[in-house]
Amino acid sequence: MSALERLRAAAPVMRDDLAGLVAVESPSADLEALARCADVVAELGRRCTGLAPERVVVADRPQLRWRFGGGPVRVVLIGHFDTVWPVGTLARWPFAVDGDRCTGPGVVDMKGGLVVLFHALTALAEAGDLDGVAVVCNSDEEIGSPASQALIEDTAAGAAGALILEGSAEGRLKIARKGIAHYSLHVTGRASHAGVAPHLGVNAGIELAHQVLRIAQLGAPPGTTVTPTDSTVGTTSNTVPAAARLSIDVRAFDPAELARVDEALRGLRPVLPDAQVRVEFGPSRPAMPESASASTFALAQRVAAALGLPPLTGEAVGGGSDGNLTAGIGVPTLDGLGVIGGNAHAEGEWADLASMPERAALVAGLVAAIGREP
Repeated sequence: MSALERLRAAAPVMRDDLAGLVAVESPSADLEALARCADVVAELGRRCTGLAPERVVVADRPQLRWRFGGGPVRVVLIGHFDTVWPVGTLARWPFAVDGDRCTGPGVVDMKGGLVVLFHALTALAEAGDLDGVAVVCNSDEEIGSPASQALIEDTAAGAAGALILEGSAEGRLKIARKGIAHYSLHVTGRASHAGVAPHLGVNAGIELAHQVLRIAQLGAPPGTTVTPTDSTVGTTSNTVPAAARLSIDVRAFDPAELARVDEALRGLRPVLPDAQVRVEFGPSRPAMPESASASTFALAQRVAAALGLPPLTGEAVGGGSDGNLTAGIGVPTLDGLGVIGGNAHAEGEWADLASMPERAALVAGLVAAIGREP
C-alpha cells in the first residue's frame, strides 16, 4: 500500500483529530485557552511521531517545537494553533460534518493544516525519513507572530526549505505574499467642556479625521494598500476629545513601496494649531517574493504528478503568514499546503475533509525531496 493509500485509509482518524483541535478554542489573546490547545497539539504530534515537543514559552505564550535527528535542519514545517474566534463561539457554531465538508471556527485557518502536518510526519516516520525535519507550532500568528518570530527564524535558519501549512482556496498554493507593516497613530489635543468652552479645546477627533484622509491617499492599489482600521476618540460625549488613536495596515509586494509609505507616515504633521501627532511602528512581516517559492513550487508540481494528484496552481496574495518570516531570512518557502477550504476569518469557515490525506501525502513527498533533488 502506498503512502497516499495509507493516508486515505486514515481519513476518519484525521477527521476526528480535526474535531478534537476545534473543540479546544484558542483565540490569540487568551493565554489560558492557548495553553489548553497547546497541550492537545502536543499530544497529537507525540502520537503521530512518537516524540514529545520542546515547549518554549515567550511572553507567557506557549510555542511548540519538534526536531528530528541529530543533524542540521533540512526542512521546517510551520503551523499555528491560535485563531481569530473568541471563546464561546463553539456554543453557537459547533464543529459539524456534512459529507466531505466540515465547518467550525478555525477548521481552515489553520487547525486543518495542523492535522495535515502531523499525518504527513506519520508517513515520513513510517518511511524512516524524519531526520533533518523540524516543526514549529506557534500561538500568535494571527497577531503577527511577535513572540514566536525569533523561534521560527532560529529554527529555519540554513534550511533547504520551509513549508507553511496555511489553508488553501480551491487547492492553490501561495507562491508570493505581500509584506505587511502595522502602525499606530496617536493624536494629542486639549480637553475642554463641549458646552461651556469648546473654543478652548483642541479637538483630537477632528485632527484624526484630517490625518485619516491623508493616510488613505498613500496607497497605490492593487499593489500597495494603506488602510486606516480601528480607532478610538475621546472619553465622554460632552468633552472636547484630548486624545485619539488609529491603527494603520500597510501591505505591498515591493519593499520600496513599504519604505515609501513608512517615510510618509513618519512625516505626518498636525493640521490644527496646538495638536500633536505621533506615529508608532508595530508588528511587521517582510514580503515573500515569488522568487522565494519558485524552486519549491516546481518541486511540489513534480511530487504531485508522481502521486497522481491534480496539477498544482499558485497565487500571490495580500494576506501574510509565517512564510513571510522564513522567506525574509532567505529560506526557500512554499505556503498554502494545508487543508483546502474557504471563508477563513468569517462565519461559515469550512474545510474539505477529502483533501487532507492528499495534502498530507504531498507534504510528505515534498519533505522527502527537499534538499535531495538537484
